[in-house]
This record gives sequence, C-alpha cells and structure tokens, in this order.
Amino acid sequence: MSTLIKRSKRETSSLFNRAHWCSPHLSLCVGDLNTDKNLTMDLFNSALGKNITFVRPAYFIISGFIGIPNVIYYFIFLFFVYIISVVGNTVVMTVIYLDHNLWTPKYIVVFNLAFTDLFGTTALVPKVLDLFLFNNNHISYSDCLTFLFFCYATLMMQILNLIALSYDRLIAITYPLHYQVRVTHRFMFSLIASFWLFAIALCLTAVGLLTRLSFCKSSVVVNSYSCDHRQIYRQACNDKTPSNVFSTFLYVILLWLPLSFILGTYVCIVIALTRVATAQERVKALKTCTGHISLVAIYFIPILISTTMQNLHSNSRIINLSLTSVFPPMLNPIVYVLQTQEIKHH
Repeated sequence: MSTLIKRSKRETSSLFNRAHWCSPHLSLCVGDLNTDKNLTMDLFNSALGKNITFVRPAYFIISGFIGIPNVIYYFIFLFFVYIISVVGNTVVMTVIYLDHNLWTPKYIVVFNLAFTDLFGTTALVPKVLDLFLFNNNHISYSDCLTFLFFCYATLMMQILNLIALSYDRLIAITYPLHYQVRVTHRFMFSLIASFWLFAIALCLTAVGLLTRLSFCKSSVVVNSYSCDHRQIYRQACNDKTPSNVFSTFLYVILLWLPLSFILGTYVCIVIALTRVATAQERVKALKTCTGHISLVAIYFIPILISTTMQNLHSNSRIINLSLTSVFPPMLNPIVYVLQTQEIKHH
C-alpha cells in the first residue's frame, strides 16, 4: 500500500512539473500542447470529480489600424459617418411612425432596418473611436464578449431584414392579387420577431462557445477593429473545434444562404415580368425594387470582396470590413428617401 501511495505522489509531481502557471490569473495551464498531447488528458483525468476552470485573459488587445499613416483622419471620417447615420435613420423611423399611411408590412421591415442600423452603429462606432482614437485598445474579457454579441446580432439582423424585403417584393410582383392576403401586418411582425430571436440565439451560442475556451498567453491580441469572433477563438490553447465549426456555419447561413435566396427571388421576379404585356409595366415594377437592390449591393459586395480576396493586406481588409459595418447604415436612409416615392411624398 505504501509503495502505491509513493508511486501516485511521484506521478502527480511529474505532471505538475511539466505544467506551468499562466498569467495574469496564475491558473494552471498545460505547457507545450503540440509536443505533449497526453499531458492534457492526464491533467483532465486527475481533475475528475473537481471543478474544471478555464483560463481567461483579463483583457484583449485590439490592434487594428496599425501602420496606417494619418489614420486619425479616418477616425474623424467614421465619426461624421456615424452622425449622418444616426440623423438619417432617426428621420426615417420618425416619418414612418408619424404617418399612418406608411404603416404597411413593407415599412414595418424598413422601420426595423432603420432601428437595427441605428442600434448597430451606436454599439460599434463609439467603441471603435474609444479604442483607437483615445488609445484605449485594452478591452476587458466580459466587455469584449458583450461588444461582440451586439455587433454580430445587429449585423445578422441587417442581413435578415434584406431577406424580408426581398420576400415582400417577390409576392408583390409575382402574386399581386394575393399580396394583401399573404403579406399581412401580423405575418411581418411575426417574421421580424422570429428573425430577432434567431439572431440572438446564434450570437448567444457563439459567445457561449467562446467562454469554453482557455487562453494560455498572458496577452491576447486581436488584429481587427473590434472583437472579431474568428480572431479570438483561433488563439485558444484548448480544443476550439466547436467554435471553428460554428464559425463556418455562421459564414454559410449568414452570407451564402441569404445571398442565394435574394438572387433566387429576383430570378423569379424577372421570369414573372417577362410575362407582363407592356414594357412600361415592367419598368414600373422594377422601380419598386431599386431601393432593395441598392441595399443588397451595399451590404454584400464589400463582404464578398473581403472574403474572396485572400491576398488582401490585413489593414486593407480591416478598413474594408469597418466601412462595410458603417456605410450601409448611413446610406440606407438616403436610398429609401431618394428612391421610394411613399417617403418622398411624406
């Protein structure tokens, strides 16, 4: 019996000698996981029956926009873009709210899009300016995950709103006689509510998976303009497969599926318009889609450029993605004011 006890003590001592203590919380962290894969399993087995803790940094370092000359002018530009976005989306929401003639299913989506844009830019731009313009690029762990949640939730809702608008145009043009029956206020409210629940559920899942990751570096640097999901989970030192799989799932379900659905709706619209007798009626129907087509181009073209151009410089990618986040909320009110007759008349 005494021999077994001595042997157990020697094995335990060996395990802890092969591990090290991670800053800044002095939590036990496995050493070189690539050269000693069995150590992780040994430590896990030795911890059975005890609470297993995750090593989390006190803060993340957001390191975007490094090496860009005169970058302060870009931040000033972002500030003015933010002001225009706030004013424009507030005006659109106010006009729709005060004019009962605009209380239609289509403008329920437009109102929600303006609200999403206002909320999203308010969550993003002031924090970005605080991080870089005032050199406060250290963001706490909990604040970073909260920042990530709100930014991703509003981005998802912007894309889902485009899906709702494309469905509205599809029914209005291909089934004009059934539009009042198929696209009702109740249906549109239910669709928007389900979209919000869907976006919140996806973001909570993404954040929840991040909380199951350990970071063995004393400082975790995120090379982005915000708390980027992929940049964060790739630096974890334990199994990041769930976050990697979920990131791919988000990429498909929030980029390619919406884009495919929207393009599919316009294929159906074009086919339906070829059956219309006069060219004047075709032009009139297409004019009702110009606002939505403009929004789709504004949202998806920059994202597709960033995701398809693999050799794009990191700073160019960061600027492109940051503009993708702030430009559509600024341009959406302008698009709907200039290209939508109902709002122009009111």
